[in-house]
Amino acid sequence: MRIAYQVFGSGPLDLIYGRTAISHLELVWEQPEVAHLFRELSTFARVIEWDKRGVGLSDRAVGTPTLEDRMDDVRAVMDAVGSQRAVIFGASDTAAMALLFAATYPERTLGLILISPLVRGSWAPDFPWGTTREEFERAQRLSEQDWGSPAHVDRVVARLAPSRLQDEAFKRWFGRVIRFGSSPSSDLALARMNFELDVRPALSAVHVPTLVMHCPEDRYIRSENAEYVAAHVAGARLVSVPGIDHLFWANSAALAASLKLQREFVQSLPGGTPEEDRILLTVLFLDIVGSTERAVAVGDRAWSETLRALFDTAGNEVPRFRGRVVKSTGDGLLAVFDGPTRAARCARGLLDRARRLQVDLRAGIHTGECLSIGTDVSGTAINIASRICNQARGGELLASRTVRDLSIGSDLKFEERAPTPLKGLEGTWTLYAVT
Repeated sequence: MRIAYQVFGSGPLDLIYGRTAISHLELVWEQPEVAHLFRELSTFARVIEWDKRGVGLSDRAVGTPTLEDRMDDVRAVMDAVGSQRAVIFGASDTAAMALLFAATYPERTLGLILISPLVRGSWAPDFPWGTTREEFERAQRLSEQDWGSPAHVDRVVARLAPSRLQDEAFKRWFGRVIRFGSSPSSDLALARMNFELDVRPALSAVHVPTLVMHCPEDRYIRSENAEYVAAHVAGARLVSVPGIDHLFWANSAALAASLKLQREFVQSLPGGTPEEDRILLTVLFLDIVGSTERAVAVGDRAWSETLRALFDTAGNEVPRFRGRVVKSTGDGLLAVFDGPTRAARCARGLLDRARRLQVDLRAGIHTGECLSIGTDVSGTAINIASRICNQARGGELLASRTVRDLSIGSDLKFEERAPTPLKGLEGTWTLYAVT
């Protein structure tokens, strides 16, 4: 997978500028307002702009890239240009990735600049400003019928930049960006992922300076999304910009206001070493079912050799999935990962290997904020993963809803189980068997 990026400007710090679902690194410069935006950003930062995989000049994706994939792409681009830490910019769905990145890699995140952030795509009783499934399906049917046509461009501009709906030159340019920057299938796949995503559980794990901008009259992403982010990210600052456009740069007043805010935010960032003891991790618990009975049946020596083979396998496999074995728990194992899909794939592989060793192993995973204490970890997320593991049957991997929500777009399958109480935790929990 190859990711297209470009670097410009020579400011004192780096700004990772993530593009949205409609993007093309070369064509965007043909729009005067976008070119002005980039020139101004380059006066106070080294700007690193990139096209998502599947969008613009980057490779077309096979399947739907997950949020983990997108975070991997950001780290790869940062490594390629020698950026150790950066301010991460994200608009709409890219903001979800930026928030998750900051929670997972605080050591590489100086701060966040978010504009009209999208943290959940679909309607829910506790998120009534999301899109209903009927609205989503209707919009997708229309797009598939006339992709890239003047009628399609008119509909997109009416949602994203209504102030430019009568600007024919703007619409001709925007139509080219749509047609060159994506395809009907790629756009549909990304739209479906955005509709299903929900990164709200990660917001409390974000501990970097955060600027949230929004337009109260945005017709595409309602301002309640920005208000939600500002209310759930510690210390986040929420600021309104004028106009009616989701694409803030399409309105000169909004563009000027946002540039002023971004400059002030970047220049106010503190130096020093970031807090890295609180981090978003996916916790995996593995536990052997009926270990005492098995040891009696085969004898201590044979059982010890089986355990050694199993734990040696885990010690080799966990790092392959960018995880770390924290400790043995006697008849089990505690490991942590920087992403849920990697943790789930590693767990499934270990369950399969245990079966070949004739060991009845079960597993539970949960993603949440952890406190890193030397080589150990602690926090409620550890307890939750342990309780989930206790609910699993032999050979089964169970995951929390948070793991499922953060794995949208992956090839993992989640089979919902009936809500169940978890010892020591409030309420009932919906768990998912992962295949």
